[in-house]
Order: sequence, then C-alpha cells, then structure tokens
Amino acid sequence: MPRICVIFDLDGTLVDSEGLCNQAFIDLIPPLTETVDSLTKRYRGKKLAQILADLEERYCLDLPDEFVVRYRQRVAELFSRELKPIPGVLDMLERTDFPKCIASSGPLLKIHQALQVSGLASYFNNNIFSSYEINSWKPEPDLFLFAAKAMGFMPRQCVVVEDSEIGIEAAKAAEMKSLYYVPNANVRPWGNGDTVMFGDMLQLPQLLAAMNANGLPRNR
Repeated sequence: MPRICVIFDLDGTLVDSEGLCNQAFIDLIPPLTETVDSLTKRYRGKKLAQILADLEERYCLDLPDEFVVRYRQRVAELFSRELKPIPGVLDMLERTDFPKCIASSGPLLKIHQALQVSGLASYFNNNIFSSYEINSWKPEPDLFLFAAKAMGFMPRQCVVVEDSEIGIEAAKAAEMKSLYYVPNANVRPWGNGDTVMFGDMLQLPQLLAAMNANGLPRNR
C-alpha cells in the first residue's frame, strides 16, 4: 500500500518548457537583450506577474494591458511546435506506481496543452492543480496543501518534485519532503534535511521507492 503521494511541478520538471516560455518574451519584447538561458535562470519558478513587473522596471517598459493575452498565445504556438518532455520522464512515469498529481503555477489551459503535446496527459488524468484556482503562488505553501487535500493525503505523506528554489521553499513551507531536480547535475542523489537533489529523472523511481519504504535518504 503506497504511503506517499508524489506532487510534480510541471515546467522544467516534467516538460522542457522554460526555454520556450522565455523565448516568447524575446519574441514579443524587442528591447530585450538577454539570452533565453539568462532569462530562464533569472525567472525559473516565478509567477508571470512578477516577471513582467521586473522586465518593465529593468527595461523601462510600459507593457499594454493585452500583453498577457499575446504572451499566452505565443507560448501556446511554441508549445504546439517544440515542446518535449524532460529526458527520462516518460520512462520514469511508467515506473512510478504511486498516487501522483501536478501542482503548477501556470493556468489550467497551459497545463493541459503541455500535457497533451508532450504525451503525459494519461499519467495524471484529472489530478491537476493550478495556482490560478486558489489565487496563491509558490513559495507560498497553499498550492501544495490544496493538492494534497484533493488527493486525500496529509502533508507529511507527500513528496514534491521540483526544479526551482521557489518550489522547494513552498514544499518546506507546506512541511513536505522534496526532491530537487537539477538537470544535468553530474552528482549522486544527496540529501539535506527534508530535500534530496538529483540530476537524472531515471533516478526518481528508486528514490521514491526508498522514501516510501524507509523515509527520506540522508547524506552519507
């Protein structure tokens, strides 16, 4: 009987979308001089309103009211052509036999499109939760607590899989254990408190199985 519920972030954790989301800023805001990589590093895990406010301040912009609609449309176009799952995610999900859901800061329409395009929708069914449903964004714990309650688990029974420091902060605030995905990190999984860092999605099933059986792995 599973003792844990796995709560996945979406962007940058299950789907390789961070670069596409930031490419949309470059496409729509000509004054931007930064690269996709630099924008991704700066804005990973942050809510759209915070990102736009930061761009306006740093580039002395006054973005029009309809910018968010245009931005969402551009992201949808890029997703439809280029979105892929994170390497190893499909195999990982096939081998992850625990109750699982998605808790994302993005709107539901974006989440559903990402899952359909990437071929991941069937793994989650209707177990999808958005910050826009509850008007609360990471690093606040509300989204993870909302997801846990909907899935029928206590916070201490949940494991959050995230790729951003903001998401890890939200997991800690929710008093949940977390697995911090740092892509291409050439390290063995290691733990610090209630967080374990790992660099390959194919490592995840073993980590989850160990947590389900014995609790969170610690540093050795």
